Parts: sequence; C-alpha cells; structure tokens
Amino acid sequence: MLALIQRVDNASVLIDNKITASISKGLLIFCGFELNDNFDTATKLLERCFNYRIFSDQNDKMNMSLRDIEGEALIVPQFTLVADTQSGLRPSFSKGMPPIEGNKLFSQLIEKSTNSYNKQYFGSFGADMKINLCNDGPVTFLLTTK
Repeated sequence: MLALIQRVDNASVLIDNKITASISKGLLIFCGFELNDNFDTATKLLERCFNYRIFSDQNDKMNMSLRDIEGEALIVPQFTLVADTQSGLRPSFSKGMPPIEGNKLFSQLIEKSTNSYNKQYFGSFGADMKINLCNDGPVTFLLTTK
C-alpha cells in the first residue's frame, strides 16, 4: 500500500457537487492498494500515518503526530497512486488491486481505523471525487509498506 500524506489546514471531498467529508487541521491521506496488500499491511501503514511526526512542536520542529495534536484525518482511496509510470506516455495500473478487492480492503480499513482513531472522515471508493485542500507548508510525504 502507498499513502500520500499531506499536512493540511483544511480539506474536503465533493461528490456530485456536494461536500461529503471535510476536516480542519490534520492529514489528508490518499491511499493506493497494490496487488499484494492485505488488511495487515493496510492497517500497519494507516497507524504509521496517524503516528508520523510531521506537525511542529513548540520549537517549530516536526516532532508531533496527528494523534499528538488531536488533528483530523481525511482518508481518500486513490488507485492512480499505484500507477506504473516508468515508461511510455500512459500509466499502467497493473500493479493496482482489482476494484472489488480494493473496495473490500478500503471498507475493512474504515472499520478498523474508526476503532483506533475517532477524528477521521473518508472519501468514497470508486467515486468521481473532487478534493479541495489547503496544504500546510507545503508538507507532503509518500509512505509505503515493506
């Protein structure tokens, strides 16, 4: 699984021109599922996102996590994140998990993460979403599972 995390002042998801999820200060987490991902790898990476220290402490050093600041998380599935772009002029999605399996894994991830952190909101798997955000910094990191 890949997670592209962005420290944000705010972010929202629009589906059919309606805001379906929004957060204030926290993390926008785009997640892409690869063929070999499973519930364990996905939850491990999500926990890493919640505990990744990218928020400033009193000395203006990146030393605090989402949990530390009690921020919010917006978790958005994004299959294009796992595209193979190493050659040619068109991305290949052969590394990505098939949609039915990806949707199932995202649903499991929602259930698990809701039990481990209560300030989170979600995009919708397979939906045509518009994402609005104010990136704080800008601070953006790409996290992967091993």
